[in-house]
Amino acid sequence: MGFLEDNCTFSPLTGDVLLTANHFSCGHPDLDDFFLNDSVKYSKQYLGKSYCFLLDNDPKEIICAFTVSNDSIRVGTLPKKTRNKVNRRIPYVKQYNSYPAVLIGRLGVNKAYRGKKIGCELMDFIKAWFIDENNKTGCRFILVDAYNEEEPLKYYNKNSFLFLYETEDEEREFRNIDKDERLHTRLMSFDLIVLAPKYDLKV
Repeated sequence: MGFLEDNCTFSPLTGDVLLTANHFSCGHPDLDDFFLNDSVKYSKQYLGKSYCFLLDNDPKEIICAFTVSNDSIRVGTLPKKTRNKVNRRIPYVKQYNSYPAVLIGRLGVNKAYRGKKIGCELMDFIKAWFIDENNKTGCRFILVDAYNEEEPLKYYNKNSFLFLYETEDEEREFRNIDKDERLHTRLMSFDLIVLAPKYDLKV
């Protein structure tokens, strides 16, 4: 049991929700701007779908929010070491040039509710959501293009996400980013198959 499960309701983050909601801030200007000004536009253009948890005692209070969209891990864009590591976990690898994934485009927790382990609870929810047998599509990996900052990277590492590229220099090379340019984000992934024993899934 956790704060979200005990005290909140899961909901799409719609224009109506935002119109009546209390001010939502996760303490990161870029994230705040996206959720408040761009999330609904992304949804209407089918570029990403945003969701949130609302406080049961005050449905105007957004506790956390996230945005997901379809993506894939394209084998040819990975360094050989990472590519081999991914392929070893998947049978009949010669049949695949890419693997289905969902991208977490944005994720934030209301800064007024920090210290309640909501971020990790939210990530557990997202992971479980995409391996649920009622999910309408196959999804092997969760991807995130995490801000290359201490706090976000620490959060995703804590939640068992791994860098797709071991070093920043390697990531610049494979993403065709100039070697002298600052790397603003890092690509990270989580393989949902590791949860199969926890949820008693047959693989």
